[in-house]
Order: sequence, then structure tokens, then C-alpha cells
Amino acid sequence: MDSFGSSTSGSTAAQPNPEAIMDQVKNQLAQAYAEEFLETVRGKCFDKCITKPGSSLSGSESSCVSRCVDRYIEATGIISRALFSQQQR
Repeated sequence: MDSFGSSTSGSTAAQPNPEAIMDQVKNQLAQAYAEEFLETVRGKCFDKCITKPGSSLSGSESSCVSRCVDRYIEATGIISRALFSQQQR
């Protein structure tokens, strides 16, 4: 038996598939990113743009939220590209 309690001599026990593990990690990261994105939009854009909360958004509030979300998406894209370009060097 190896240090993980499984036999290494001729055992045909299912080994974790590295690609499946990577896919699972990628999915978890994507979910975490989506949750962070929504929290940021909810926090920053709502606080900045919604001056009089009510049952609907005014035209200016809707426009402000749209611009705020667009800026956040653009900023995260710039940061992501910068980080990935540094990793490839």
C-alpha cells in the first residue's frame, strides 16, 4: 500500500482524471467570478446609481447602472489580459 492507503501493485481502481479535475476547478472559478461580479455590481453600481430606491429604475438610474457594469467588465478584461500576459513571459 502507498501512503494514501491504496495498493499500487496491479490495482485497477479508478484514478482521478486530471482533465476532469481541471474542468471542475475551472467551473468553480467561473462560478466564484460570477458571484464576485454580481456582488461588485450590486454594491458599487447600486450605491452609486440608485439614488431613490423604488419599484422601478428611472431612465438615468438605468443608464448609470449600464455604464457602471460596462466599466467594470472593461476593467476586469484589462486586468485579466495584463495578468495573463505577465504569466506567459
